[in-house]
Amino acid sequence: MDKKCASPCDRLGKVGGQAVLEGVMMKAGERTVTTCREEGGGIVVVDDSFHSLRDKNKFFNLPLVRGVVNFIESLMLSIRTLSASADALGIEEEDGKLERWLKKHLGIRLVDAVMVFSTVLGVALALFLFMFLPGAVSDLVSRIVRNLSGLPLTPTGKALVEGVAKIGIFLVYLFGVSFVPDIKRTFMYHGAEHKSIACFEAGEELTPENAMRHTRFHPRCGTSFMFFMILIGIIVGMLLNNIFPYMPRLALTGIRLLLLPLVVGIGYEFIRFAGKHPSPFTRALSAPGLWVQRITTKEPTADMLEVAIISLKCALRDDFPEFREFFEARPWEAEPEEKTATEEASEDENDTEGSN
Repeated sequence: MDKKCASPCDRLGKVGGQAVLEGVMMKAGERTVTTCREEGGGIVVVDDSFHSLRDKNKFFNLPLVRGVVNFIESLMLSIRTLSASADALGIEEEDGKLERWLKKHLGIRLVDAVMVFSTVLGVALALFLFMFLPGAVSDLVSRIVRNLSGLPLTPTGKALVEGVAKIGIFLVYLFGVSFVPDIKRTFMYHGAEHKSIACFEAGEELTPENAMRHTRFHPRCGTSFMFFMILIGIIVGMLLNNIFPYMPRLALTGIRLLLLPLVVGIGYEFIRFAGKHPSPFTRALSAPGLWVQRITTKEPTADMLEVAIISLKCALRDDFPEFREFFEARPWEAEPEEKTATEEASEDENDTEGSN
């Protein structure tokens, strides 16, 4: 066990993470490190560390407020980590007119612009799928029940139907995308992230063999956070439907958007508390989110665990001095060896033959 982490309890909540394409991002305090596996099998480590608003102003670290700040900063961080994984995978765009214009006027690359657009589109899709569509399903079921029985659904009944629709859409969406090959591999890296963190929090030596024995489910996971937010949303829906039983659906959706920061804040506080205070009570409330992680996490391979462990140790390089040296040496940035005269002559010969 490392000297600076005297007991497993001291490690709870010390590090968190996120799976990316062919890699894992780990965050410990203000340090954020993304480690990816290149196509050739090499390792690339990118430091995306930043100072959170919660560290700059005490107001942003107040309960409920810090959850909203964390949510926004996580979205921004996701864009950066996806860009880092794209670089590691060698996803490059041609230097066309649009690329040159973006670099000249905005100082960004085309791939970065695509990441931002994809994030905005994803947020818009999520709002449609999990706020507007379930409400529309509830209204439709209410009309069907009225036509069949002559009695409309009660406001609480409509909220329950809407909640069931939300959960159904969420599970079907996750289950569907889990069959996409790249998403399936990302879910395997998600499992590697959880296993390596669980191994670290248990106070064991961080090796792929040790990490493989640990669970791939974690109460602080973003999947659990999303599911808990849906459950809170159901309660909020019941209250709104009973307070404003005749309000148009569009207006109710608008009110829910205004209340979204509160829902996010409550969800964050619970996930934070459950991760640091395991008990029968928190485990019971965390159980549905852990069940959903059976979809969003898959058993990783040893090389995936190696990537996750490197990312974790680089993020906690004060606790792992050898990885401070590794990170500062930056071996992934080593210049390629100069070609010998024989290799250059061979390449020139091949080019000549190819042109004939």
